[in-house]
Amino acid sequence: MKTFEELGVSPEIRKAIEEMGYESPMPVQEEVIPYLLGENNDVVALAQTGTGKTAAFGLPLLQQVEIKKHVPQSLILCPTRELCLQIAGDLNDYSKYIDGLRVLPVYGGSSIESQIRSLKRGVHIIVATPGRLLDLMERRTVSLSTIHNVVMDEADEMLNMGFTDSINAILADVPKERNTLLFSATMSPEIARISKKYLTNAKEITIGRKNEGNNNVKHVVYPVQAKDKYETLKRIADCNPQIYGIIFCRTRKETQEIAEKLMHEGYNADSLHGELSQAQRDAVMQKFRLRKIQLLVATDVAARGLDVDDLTHVINYGLPDDTESYTHRSGRTGRAGKTGTSIAIINLRERGKMREIERIISKKFITGEIPTGNEICQKQLMKVIDDLEKVKVNEDEIANFMTEIYRKLEWLSKEDLIKRMVSHEFNRFSEYYRNRSEIELATSERGDRGDRNDRGDRGEGRGMRSNSRGRQAEPGFKRMFINLGRTDNFTPNELISFLNGNTHARINLGRIDIMQNFSFFEVEEKEANNVVRSLDRTRWKDRKVSVELSEENSSRPQGGGARREYAKPGNNRSRDSYAGKKERGNKASREERGYNTARGPKKSEDWQQFFKGPEVDFNEEGWAKKKGKK
Repeated sequence: MKTFEELGVSPEIRKAIEEMGYESPMPVQEEVIPYLLGENNDVVALAQTGTGKTAAFGLPLLQQVEIKKHVPQSLILCPTRELCLQIAGDLNDYSKYIDGLRVLPVYGGSSIESQIRSLKRGVHIIVATPGRLLDLMERRTVSLSTIHNVVMDEADEMLNMGFTDSINAILADVPKERNTLLFSATMSPEIARISKKYLTNAKEITIGRKNEGNNNVKHVVYPVQAKDKYETLKRIADCNPQIYGIIFCRTRKETQEIAEKLMHEGYNADSLHGELSQAQRDAVMQKFRLRKIQLLVATDVAARGLDVDDLTHVINYGLPDDTESYTHRSGRTGRAGKTGTSIAIINLRERGKMREIERIISKKFITGEIPTGNEICQKQLMKVIDDLEKVKVNEDEIANFMTEIYRKLEWLSKEDLIKRMVSHEFNRFSEYYRNRSEIELATSERGDRGDRNDRGDRGEGRGMRSNSRGRQAEPGFKRMFINLGRTDNFTPNELISFLNGNTHARINLGRIDIMQNFSFFEVEEKEANNVVRSLDRTRWKDRKVSVELSEENSSRPQGGGARREYAKPGNNRSRDSYAGKKERGNKASREERGYNTARGPKKSEDWQQFFKGPEVDFNEEGWAKKKGKK
């Protein structure tokens, strides 16, 4: 293994990084540093977050600065404010013993006037987010004509965030005779196109295999039913008392809800999402870095560019739509040679995504065992004992109180005293899990119904839809009907937003089946009547909404011909209600074949002609107009 001296790093920089604890170069540094110290060397470096990338490009950039020239000489582009500040901070640390070297972070959310003043005073290296730099360029307050090194850090993230046009505009203003370094965790088609367009004879440096996950990260999956996801998350956190991690959610609303639940139940947690102001985001991140927050619940966009050391876990509360995003998520743990765990809590519908991720990262997920209440209590008990062992005792400060304390506790034996000290911390978990049912993993071995129902959520095939209509709700849940479906662009996320906007209580959802012209969803039994009262006869966009409680008569035989009744609270059936039919089966099947049950053409060929023209109302006047009748 080479040393930093052998790589050509200057004595001033070596002195600074040795004080920071750098002993020997990491693989990416060993590959990149010598190459960037040359001229006209373009590089595409594929490496995960936390592999030492900042030093890999930062040290040679600093060494090449001509201090006497107070003009921008190197430009580093990165996707987020947080990463921009972190890179600038690291460069300042590396250049501690280089007098007069100036690094300027340029980013949105901060005063542009102060950044303009700093530019006028003269800087050597600019670290910027694309949007703010482009703004400065349009104001003609920054010139890139003197740049001879360009670094695009987390280039794949910048492209995913929609910065392609901004990057094109920026690079068009940079001299063609330059070194260009493109850092990415994955080699996506977009990265390949950028490389081909802006880099010349680029050297490709790959640390590990392309798109491969960090070898120090263990990937664990927990396939569970939707109603058990939060409880599974809670058990994972409880079984890892020293957990320090990020929980990734798909939406802002889900992020906020999960964080609020955790905080309400006593966890050191908080949320990070796009609806927070920059000041709020900074405050949350500062608490997280100081470990005053153990669990940060975040969206992908909000967490991009975060650089936090020593994360023990990354938890995916569902898999991301973009499988490459999983690589970025998991890469936030297991950094700098340390180990970490990336956990995915999924439902059966996400198994396809899981297999795609396994292909990309060249690793298999380990199916985890959901901790039992007894295992959790044992782990928490051992944490209490460990904490007691590590307590620092200040004899002088407590001496004046000990006489009174001994007097109050003298009636207790040593065994009783230990039991009380332990129980003081332990009882919370013991009481919570004492009579709580254990969670089972959802596997294909639970029967074909599970697989069919997974496909039913996407409405694949008529048989799937039929099966979805006739299924029973999970225990403790009620099955609801709503007259909105895929033709209305109604999705599970739209359903959740609709519920949140019209109900005041927290509604726990079970299974959701989005059909062509209507949908079914499950809610907790105790909230079923409240949901009907809150949603029925409201409006969604331009549609009048009908919601009904859809309870199977379990005393009737199952299968074809079984009679089921549906009624609203108080047995006030609406005119849309179809008592004595299979969960709207007859009406549904006709609607899905293109018929309106009340009126309209009788022949399929008439329907085909009808649908070719402009949209008209389904009534006799509209139909007559369509057919050319007066």
